[in-house]
Amino acid sequence: MKKSNKIGVIGLWHLGSVLCASWAKLGFNVVGFDHDKERVNRLSQGMAPVFEPNLEETVKKFIEKGTLNFSNSLEDLKECNFIILSYDTPVSDNDSVDLSILEKSVNDIKNIMKDNSILIVSSQSPAGYCSLLRKNLQNYNDTLELAYSPENLRLGEAIDCYLNPGRIILGVPNNNTEKRCRSLFENITNHIISMNLESSEMVKHGINSFLATSVVFANHLSDVCEQTGANVNDVIDGMKTDIRIGKKAYLSPGIGFSGGTLGRDLKVLGEFNKNFSGHAKLFSFIHKTNLERKNTIKDKIVELLKIPSREATVGVLGLTYKPGTSTLRRSLPLEIINLLTDEEIKVKAYDPKADYSELSFNSKFIIANSIKEVSADVDMLVLLTEWPVFKDFDWSDIKDSLNTNIIFDTKNYLNGVSLKEKGFKYYSLGKKSL
Repeated sequence: MKKSNKIGVIGLWHLGSVLCASWAKLGFNVVGFDHDKERVNRLSQGMAPVFEPNLEETVKKFIEKGTLNFSNSLEDLKECNFIILSYDTPVSDNDSVDLSILEKSVNDIKNIMKDNSILIVSSQSPAGYCSLLRKNLQNYNDTLELAYSPENLRLGEAIDCYLNPGRIILGVPNNNTEKRCRSLFENITNHIISMNLESSEMVKHGINSFLATSVVFANHLSDVCEQTGANVNDVIDGMKTDIRIGKKAYLSPGIGFSGGTLGRDLKVLGEFNKNFSGHAKLFSFIHKTNLERKNTIKDKIVELLKIPSREATVGVLGLTYKPGTSTLRRSLPLEIINLLTDEEIKVKAYDPKADYSELSFNSKFIIANSIKEVSADVDMLVLLTEWPVFKDFDWSDIKDSLNTNIIFDTKNYLNGVSLKEKGFKYYSLGKKSL
């Protein structure tokens, strides 16, 4: 296809802004739309709605080149042969999905889509939902089509993930739509796996639920290792040598998964089990078990303190739910902090990139501006997000700042041997303390 053709993108938070930057980088003319005027204005000035490495630089580059524009008017998308629906599907605190923004977007966009154009849904949707959206489109104009290509992004490396996906999953209703969508996505990779709409939605559910199961499994394995004297890092390294598991297996003990993505898919599959099979409970069990993990971590912190909670102050390293992002949405570190403050433990916290505008301020904990500040006069340091700045820090600089010498690394991320040599008592998960 000719790269002079426009691509429209609807929804401009993390997913949408990354897609705009990526397709512009591929040489297409891109128009990004969002109802949020402030977000559009900021993006038009090259300011991304969320921190993502290389995102702002890429956006600015193609704005200046004239091939990337942002708008509050759907009319600016009317000449697009392809429009990508890219709202980050809202997820509630209990991991239930709110699909209203997707339904609204289809109702809005069908009025301006030109004949024979295709809406590609990249927003997360439960199995069967894209067929309903397609029916809505075709009831209005039977030349319009819909495909589903689930996003594969990882916060902190999103542009690279999108442009180097390994493979693309493509859900289509017929051969003609498949052919046309392939002509678009072959600009990224020739490894495109096509299937029907429902199967492509289920692939996304399956991947995320499998990853979630791996996280829960690794956490439980870690607990058993602590009780038996085994070292969970050695155990996992050994497991990964089995070709049926592999070196990239999602096995890393920690505080559990958060952010809504994995939980959302477990919730969807759990609801399908409940409503249609009536007996399969695996997905709901995994979801429930992960929710309990934060309480396990809180209990470990309380046990390590060895002083009454109301007398203790804990310094927390990392607030975002993973490194490489600024968002605090659905942050497990924040949830763990809330559990600690419920125990009357005072908390100070430091994160190098957190967007505090997303924080519903809790006066029970203090925001620190540096590692040194968060370490001063605390009874324990707890690492909850594995930012590289924590690994690179010279911990001997703060040795005398702490009331005790305890560091609890919930991600097995720091160099425990080095910390022990500096005089710290180092605790991690799934192995003996150093």
